Amino acid sequence: MFWVLLLLLAWAFAGTACTRLCLAAVRAAALDTDAAAPDREHDLTLYEAAFLSGGPARVADVTLVSMARQRRLLLAHTGWATVVDPRGRDEIEQSVIGAIGPEGQSRIAPVRARTAGAEAVRRLADRLVRAGLAVPDGAATTVGAAVRQVRAAAPAVAALGLTALLLPVQTGTPRLLVGLWFALPLTLALSCLAIARFEVPPSARWASPAGQRLLGALPRRPAADERSFLTSVALRGIRAIGEPELRAAFTHRDQPWRE
Repeated sequence: MFWVLLLLLAWAFAGTACTRLCLAAVRAAALDTDAAAPDREHDLTLYEAAFLSGGPARVADVTLVSMARQRRLLLAHTGWATVVDPRGRDEIEQSVIGAIGPEGQSRIAPVRARTAGAEAVRRLADRLVRAGLAVPDGAATTVGAAVRQVRAAAPAVAALGLTALLLPVQTGTPRLLVGLWFALPLTLALSCLAIARFEVPPSARWASPAGQRLLGALPRRPAADERSFLTSVALRGIRAIGEPELRAAFTHRDQPWRE
């Protein structure tokens, strides 16, 4: 009957994760109702939209794209960034230039990482948290965190079920019946994931319900003007870049370093 203990463990994983997701969704709905009025007066900047959509890394991406489009930064398709104009127009652009270094040239991947961790981006995040538009860093009760827990619980339940099927059954219980018992918590976890797939936006990891509502009001299709293009990059990431060479600069994989 050892498989029964594994079944109880599977139910514990699935039940805890799904319950946490439901509670997080209820809290988010309550916050959404409480914050419905004041956030309507807040107009998101490009950096704020980028952070709420994709976090610090998205802020770095949209800054690099913006500077490259203005010819103040050269992003080569080989994955290198070169400074053309060393004068940053704001503190985040200054962080990008500082991340490239005094030589004025660096691989794009480390520049993105350094910019995402810069003090200017942290201050941006703090402002959004104080305004009630962003989720506090490390918050354990957010919908996004709960979805990730359910996503981890599903393979754990499947692994426990497979282990139970591989164990010798000494009580005469059909293996098909054992598999069906484990299918119940697995179905619960997968059902929650399927619902979350349609109900929980990707920005839930960074944006509060109020922030998600402001993001939803922004146009998501790139237009002819520069502002709309950058807004699309802020919301969708580098996949919104239509220029092949510029997109190749971000997707280029670094080759192993050789002496």
